[in-house]
Amino acid sequence: MNQNRSTPPPAGYGLAELDREARMGGRGTETTAREIRRIDLADFDRRKAVITEELWEAATDAGFFQIFNHGIGQADVDRAFAASRAFFALPEETKAQYPLREGLNSGWESRSQVRPSIGTPDDKESYQVTRPRMADLWPDDREVAGFRTTVLDFEAQCWGVAMRVLSCFADRLGFATDFFATAHDPAADSYRSTLRLLHYFALPEAAGEEAGDGPPTWRAGAHTDFDCLTLLFQQEGQGGLQVCPGKEAEGGAWTPVTPSADAITCNIGDMLMRWSDDRLPSTFHRVRSPGPDEYRGARHSLAFFAQANSDVVIESPGSTYPPITAEEYLRMRIGANFAGQHTG
Repeated sequence: MNQNRSTPPPAGYGLAELDREARMGGRGTETTAREIRRIDLADFDRRKAVITEELWEAATDAGFFQIFNHGIGQADVDRAFAASRAFFALPEETKAQYPLREGLNSGWESRSQVRPSIGTPDDKESYQVTRPRMADLWPDDREVAGFRTTVLDFEAQCWGVAMRVLSCFADRLGFATDFFATAHDPAADSYRSTLRLLHYFALPEAAGEEAGDGPPTWRAGAHTDFDCLTLLFQQEGQGGLQVCPGKEAEGGAWTPVTPSADAITCNIGDMLMRWSDDRLPSTFHRVRSPGPDEYRGARHSLAFFAQANSDVVIESPGSTYPPITAEEYLRMRIGANFAGQHTG
């Protein structure tokens, strides 16, 4: 399959993903009946066949799973979280010097991501790193010491883990083992994978809330991810992530994903769902606001989105979906999710 053919999508091409997302704004119900599987990546090369089957079973069941012994040291994860907290602690006027570039997934934004499921901004701020698009968007060492080096080193480690996992899916789908590594080449100017630093704002104490003036129901509204694979790093005690697998989506049965310091939470995105002819489902998820008796402080997370390079064509072997370049696909998705952001 030619990954780099630059054929544009047909005129008037629409995205079924957005239609699905727009119907997912209800509260639904919560359940702990579904298991979010934990998969050990230790001794990866020797155990790859076994790991591949475990990943496939978890992904086709829920679209979400957690991996441990993944190769990123806890000290590196801690450094990335510390850099993220230091950046978000800067004055707003300082962060505003590094604004989100229109449609390009680079820079800082605050309360501008609007989910089609709820039509209101997520209660968070983020700083997004897409390597080829970061000119003039890095804070200097006087603002956050070592920020650029720490973040880029961590992004590279995330890429390595994501490509190992995606190589398993490539094997299972009958692609070349390095199919997705080639499609996500970090050396190319067309590289579009993104590391997102996330800060969900602290909520007021429940006792101080007045009727009708409480916190939002969601810190992040229900959505699927745009990418092939997401790696999410959470901190223990800062929960709220819930998932709703496709077979349960209409009924709205949401399963919590408990943060674990030793594990990366992973999920399939829409790109990989397309590339797999829907064999690998992209699962709805959201971040619920905490209740009166839960931790209501700031919530920090780190998310790496493995998104195919812009000139790669997403084309499923079974022709379930029409071909579309990753660039055009991301423009449509970003444009639908950021208020006031153009897609050029």
